[in-house]
Amino acid sequence: MTDFFDALETRDPARREADLLQALPLQVAHAKMASPALAEILKDVSPTSITSRAALAQLPVTRKHELLELQLKSRSAKGSVFGGFSAERFGKHMPRVFASPGPIYEPEGTAKDYWRMARAIFAAGFRPGELIHNSFSYHFVPAGSMMETGAHALGCTVFPGGTGQTEQQVQAMAELQPAGYIGTPSFLKIILEKALEMGVPLPSVTKAMFGGEAYPPSLRDWFAAHGVAGYQCYATADVGSIAYETAAREGLVVDEGVLVEIVRPGTGDPVLEGEVGEVVVTTLNPTYPLVRFGTGDLSAVLPGACPTGRTNTRIRGWMGRADQTTKIRGMFVHPGQVDQIAKRFPEVTRARLVVTGEMANDVLTLKVESACSGPDSLSQKLMEAIRDVTKLRGQVEVVLPGSLPNDGKVIEDARSYK
Repeated sequence: MTDFFDALETRDPARREADLLQALPLQVAHAKMASPALAEILKDVSPTSITSRAALAQLPVTRKHELLELQLKSRSAKGSVFGGFSAERFGKHMPRVFASPGPIYEPEGTAKDYWRMARAIFAAGFRPGELIHNSFSYHFVPAGSMMETGAHALGCTVFPGGTGQTEQQVQAMAELQPAGYIGTPSFLKIILEKALEMGVPLPSVTKAMFGGEAYPPSLRDWFAAHGVAGYQCYATADVGSIAYETAAREGLVVDEGVLVEIVRPGTGDPVLEGEVGEVVVTTLNPTYPLVRFGTGDLSAVLPGACPTGRTNTRIRGWMGRADQTTKIRGMFVHPGQVDQIAKRFPEVTRARLVVTGEMANDVLTLKVESACSGPDSLSQKLMEAIRDVTKLRGQVEVVLPGSLPNDGKVIEDARSYK
């Protein structure tokens, strides 16, 4: 039995990159033609010119809050509930619509494995002909359908367990003996603990694919001690599968159907390999052709290839949220404003705004990395820029390149709230 879902996973990296960049201008052209919202966002863009990552990086990033704002605006005008981003309308080409908090509405198209989850399910150890207990929700949010359609594409049978009713979940697992579980790690822990309490063995449940929550090493070890090998996937309702864990357990391998960038929070500027930033995804999905969609999640690229033989880029997984907008002295300060300040000074390579003090007594310190030989002059100019951009007074600390933490934070709220 093969160790890979298909030959795409082991492509030569240069071949994969060429394939993605060949598809990119076609997707941008399709987005402009079929999606009214993207036609407006990309109105000054020539699709034929978007043939490199550098060209892609010049396009605007559409973040989740902007997607919501456009959807709300179109609903109030009795237009598309999708804010003009969907390339399809209600009918036979859109069998389902889902809702995420906001609410943000997402269409489901008719393509087999529309959310591209089969690859991640395979990497978690599931194989054709097996029964999967799916405990993701089947109502409102797309998670249940995402996993079910992926399992069907893999050739598996699904028990739609959904959420809640723990004792019934235990009974179904005991009687149906599924090969494994798909859902949140916390709910499987509850089910297994309930099974122990009831004295009901669940020997068939030896593998699991988790999503929707953090999956720390401590929880992975707990499952291992209870006979379950759990793997995580990273997906969103907007773009489907983004990356998935493999048996190597060294980061997450990027899915074959998306182009992923890591950018500095609040901007569209790609960061250096290894630096933490926001995950931005361009999907090749023709139904919902999102171009440079900012997920709001933090991650970083891992160097090298996966030891399993998969050759796509690896990321570190979910590392927190990128939206660090902070209220300081009654004013909202955004990561983009910090970047705006830093870009005024070529000698500044990185910047981080740290807020300290107690409530109502905020102290702003802009820490910047620079090899500049005249820090006093630079500090004074930076303080003036802080006041100009944020309308707030702040102090400046110049540090050597490489001194700031690599955690993706552009604004650090270190205030005391006691």
